[in-house]
Amino acid sequence: MRTLYFLNRKNITATFLHFLIAIFIGFQVKCQTPNDALMMPARNICILLGYDTGQFDRYWEGERLRNNETIAKVDRDVIMPMIAVGIVNDLNFFVGVPYVQTESSENNGGRLAGVNGFQDIGFALKYKALDKNIGIGQLRLLTSVGYSTPVSNYLSDYLPYSIGFGAPEFALRGIAQYKLDKGFYIRGMLAHLWRGYAEVERDYYYNNGSYYSSYMDVPNAWNFEGIVGNWFLNNTLKLEMNYNGLRSTSGDDIRAYNAAQPTNKVNTDRVGISLQYYLPFIKGLGLVAYHNRTVDGLNSAKYNNTGAGLTYQFDFINDKTDEANAQ
Repeated sequence: MRTLYFLNRKNITATFLHFLIAIFIGFQVKCQTPNDALMMPARNICILLGYDTGQFDRYWEGERLRNNETIAKVDRDVIMPMIAVGIVNDLNFFVGVPYVQTESSENNGGRLAGVNGFQDIGFALKYKALDKNIGIGQLRLLTSVGYSTPVSNYLSDYLPYSIGFGAPEFALRGIAQYKLDKGFYIRGMLAHLWRGYAEVERDYYYNNGSYYSSYMDVPNAWNFEGIVGNWFLNNTLKLEMNYNGLRSTSGDDIRAYNAAQPTNKVNTDRVGISLQYYLPFIKGLGLVAYHNRTVDGLNSAKYNNTGAGLTYQFDFINDKTDEANAQ
């Protein structure tokens, strides 16, 4: 039952959270992802299993920060499996699909329940274009392309509980990192996100004008990131502080007495901290953990999330060869 559109202002809650759990962007676990500067050698595989949990009880209606009313705090949990493959030394391939569950501490009399399911499957290729020693450090330039699309028939127009924005997305990223010989580095990332249309369960909506259609045009966006980090303990421990921003290129504001919808113009500014540790007693096994906080936004939730995960990297060609030799 879809009663969200008929609630009064006190019942209007959070906005479109599509970028927060968008694959490889909002979910900030590090295992050679498409938006970092790590590269795996050829014939290596890295497997990631991560868990992310986040909450919010305030959101921006346009530029106005409001409290959630009848549904109080909204919770979002994500299980994220991902595989990265070193095709050749300068080219890596990624695939992953998150499982998302949403709920709130007060479900508005049972009319607005949370949902769960698999979100979008994502594919990406990352290419290292330059790796050169300059001065007292190393300059690395990379680019990546990615594509994601829904894998289940979830409701994209059921906010704030929807598990995704229900539209395909193509991403093109540029990455630059300068790392000093002693382990300190800075990195910047800029991406443009092209979004498609989301199919919804109504044939009329308002987006700075009336539209008689069951398809909503999800705004394209710019995504940018700045990171400072350092490697410790003989390059087994990595600590990072990051800033991540998102700017939609079009869209409308959440209107009074209306719910958020996929056509909204969403801007966010987030800061966070992360660590990655490679266990010395088990070759290839690593731990990751992070925390992110939203500090400013437009038509977006004041969303904070924390996550952790396990990574395991191995050379599948050598392992098979060694096994054959042992026999």
